[in-house]
Amino acid sequence: MAAQNHEEVTRVLVTGASGFIATHTVQQLLQAGYKVRGTVRSLNNANKVKHLKDLCPNAAHELELVEADLLNEQCWASAVQGCSHVLHIASPFPIESPADENELIKPAVQGTTSVLQACADAGTVKRVVLTSSVVAIMDFASPKTRAHNEADWPNVSNLAPYNKSKTLAEKCAWEFMKSLPDDKKFELAVVNPGFVMGPVLSGSYCSAMTLVKKILTRDPPANVRINFGIVDVRDVAKAHINAMTEPEAVGRRHILVNKSMWMSDMAEILKAEFQQHGYNVSTSNLPKFIFKIVAIFDKEAKEMAPIWNKTFDFDNTRMRQVLKIEPTPIQDTFIDMGYSIIEGGYIQKHKNYKGRPAAKS
Repeated sequence: MAAQNHEEVTRVLVTGASGFIATHTVQQLLQAGYKVRGTVRSLNNANKVKHLKDLCPNAAHELELVEADLLNEQCWASAVQGCSHVLHIASPFPIESPADENELIKPAVQGTTSVLQACADAGTVKRVVLTSSVVAIMDFASPKTRAHNEADWPNVSNLAPYNKSKTLAEKCAWEFMKSLPDDKKFELAVVNPGFVMGPVLSGSYCSAMTLVKKILTRDPPANVRINFGIVDVRDVAKAHINAMTEPEAVGRRHILVNKSMWMSDMAEILKAEFQQHGYNVSTSNLPKFIFKIVAIFDKEAKEMAPIWNKTFDFDNTRMRQVLKIEPTPIQDTFIDMGYSIIEGGYIQKHKNYKGRPAAKS
């Protein structure tokens, strides 16, 4: 498949290439015929490198990997050199919030600044696509009575560490662009994905797996009454590539959400598919009084308490009309993720597991 002919793209840099979203993005870029350079923290970590090398064995251009770290600003000049487009996806996404929020905020903000400065200094970069999040749009403490849109920003003082890191990093990017002198200017587009789900290609455990893993293993034994704006990882990858080439994407944010769902809705999809394989998925909800007791002792539950039983809707017009993304059916998102987690060995295969059914022709 030939590279899109929207404009000349000489080489694309994908930061954090081994991550959940970035791996899919690298794969789609290679399949489309682009020359791709990806950054990883260490070229000696097989879990972070091997799966990338195996993504597209028949690609027209071999994937190039280089070492880079968000907290090392010196490494980005060489990483960016010779690239016309940069997809800055790298950002810490922990399974649990750290005790010190700066463990997330510092690499997110400093990394974004370092990458953008390297792009400005390189003189070859035409456009950067920054991976932000809907947590830089929605305010958990004060949800809108309407669908959230790209004009919305949260009150930073209300935010959990990860949400704050994404919000501050995106704000930093827009401010950086405003301050650039004319002779160093390049284009910026931002994508704001919701809760990213879908098949896992990465070579090691990632935070995105946690929710589906919990549902399949009944941990907890009932579902928390929490609402999520879901988007398929394959759609997010495609959105990055289209934001890199679509003229109307420049200078704008783009919400990437298929639909909002309760945890129990996800469980219904997973139960319908995986009960036949021996997974006893619960579709009932945890009583609120039990959740409130758990939240006293559990940090993760405490962070979720303000959004118990609250819905968050999103306007995905720009995703559909500008980035030309028609969302993947939501059932496919969860079913494909479930199989990839089981087949990848991230949860134990039940003795009744029959394997994934053959694709229908």
